[in-house]
Amino acid sequence: MFNLKTATAVAVALSITATSAFAEKVLRVQSVLSNTSDEAVMLREFGKDVAALTGGSLKIEILPAGAIVGPRDIMDAVDAGLVEGGFAWTHYWGGKHVAANLFGAPIAGAGVGMDNIAFLSWFQYGGGKELYDRLWTEMGVNVKGFMLQPVGPEALGWFPKPINSMDDFRKMRFRAPPGMVGAAYAEIGVPAVAMGGGDILPALEKGTIDAAEWCCPKPDSVFGFQKVLKHYYLQGLHQVVVNADLYVNGDFYKGLTVTEQKALEVSANASLIKSLSYRIYENGKALKDLTDNHGVILEDTPADYFTEYMAAAKKSLQAASDSNAFFAEVWQSQKDFADIAVPFWAGAQTSNASLGRAHADTLK
Repeated sequence: MFNLKTATAVAVALSITATSAFAEKVLRVQSVLSNTSDEAVMLREFGKDVAALTGGSLKIEILPAGAIVGPRDIMDAVDAGLVEGGFAWTHYWGGKHVAANLFGAPIAGAGVGMDNIAFLSWFQYGGGKELYDRLWTEMGVNVKGFMLQPVGPEALGWFPKPINSMDDFRKMRFRAPPGMVGAAYAEIGVPAVAMGGGDILPALEKGTIDAAEWCCPKPDSVFGFQKVLKHYYLQGLHQVVVNADLYVNGDFYKGLTVTEQKALEVSANASLIKSLSYRIYENGKALKDLTDNHGVILEDTPADYFTEYMAAAKKSLQAASDSNAFFAEVWQSQKDFADIAVPFWAGAQTSNASLGRAHADTLK
């Protein structure tokens, strides 16, 4: 016999269960950058995709640098569950595991000529993603990682006057990234100094350093290096590939539904191409503004830089490989991939690069 009170009670119980099953989850992500950075712009795009794919059951909340912990403490905070997510360049964690350098910023294209697009090919189809998933266990952290934003190639940097050879370069106190990249500069006699992005312009203004690199035309111009230095060199080897990633606390990730986990994966894959596309146009606009309106002069990097830096990079890579088995495994995977893919990719790009340079010359 139908009982209205019983049916109502069952309906309420089912409604509560359904509401709980689809309760909104918030993934707070603390970045190493401000919320006005280009990285934060693309991170918000990623968050919109996640929310759309999950029907709003999983939302991304972006917290700026320093909101909960300092930038260098983000990985530990995510590991401990102090914050559900973090966003940074994975080579930041090279002190926790040297192989993080091969995922975040493989020096000189891993010494085998991988650019940012070839790197993504290795990551997606050359065994890189499987190794990336192992990195967190090797590092000893309770984290699920997602590669989001490939950047590069980064510019060699900004100088007060033209450098015609490495002898000229060696006379400059130069802001360079920390870790393997900066160590390679020191190896070839460049007085390399590591510092955060916000500290570079004041150091240049005070004369603490003479020259500097940060990234690419858009973020460089935001920091205002063009106010002090006018000679800009686009061609560098130090960070041909740089990747900014999302780190999710492992327990939080396991508590997501299968659909929510898949939404993170699909949105991350979308972010890879979106970020590449966004960066090319934004850097192009910024470079045009720098040369048209700020007196910046584009220079060509001296030929001896490439031979000297590559030799130092390979020496550093080999030393790390000799001392760490997982680093050796990842680097070997990159080299095996490069043996197959780079001859095609480098050869195919040569004519297009030459045509592009010819077009650029007509605009001078």
